[in-house]
Amino acid sequence: MRALCWATFCALPFTALPSAATEVFRCEDERGHITYAQQGCPTTSNLQRQQVHNPTPGSGKATPMAAPRPNKKKAADKQNTAITVVGGQHDDCGDLLSSSEKRVAIIKNQVRQGMNRAEVESSLGRPDRVSSRNGETQYNYQGQKGHSRSVSFDEAGCVKGKGKTKSRQ
Repeated sequence: MRALCWATFCALPFTALPSAATEVFRCEDERGHITYAQQGCPTTSNLQRQQVHNPTPGSGKATPMAAPRPNKKKAADKQNTAITVVGGQHDDCGDLLSSSEKRVAIIKNQVRQGMNRAEVESSLGRPDRVSSRNGETQYNYQGQKGHSRSVSFDEAGCVKGKGKTKSRQ
């Protein structure tokens, strides 16, 4: 164990430590082309040594790119504090149900006033029979054990009222 610690201590000066400045060679050939090298230049080119400072990221103070602009609309912003909703979704059924209430009703296979035909079909499936009279549409569903269900829609295609359930005896 002591030998390992002694070997580590002796090898420590030979490890490469990052330095704040590095020396780079600037080489210019007879045609005027400039190249940079870390090992030295060919014998046919002019050699100049240059010090390069390349700090590691986060080692220095941050340099701001531009100064922030002063806000000129302070007085105008204080007067106009009303919230404006842009791109709100409205349905043709009077917005009686929110989208989350519609999702819950569809998951529970329920029909609620304010749903449209597509939402009713998502909830109950395709109707067994569709009938229309005086601009109103009615979906009829035949259930298990002789139960039937009807859903009425108005002219806009929205559920008109509560569905009626009938049972055969």
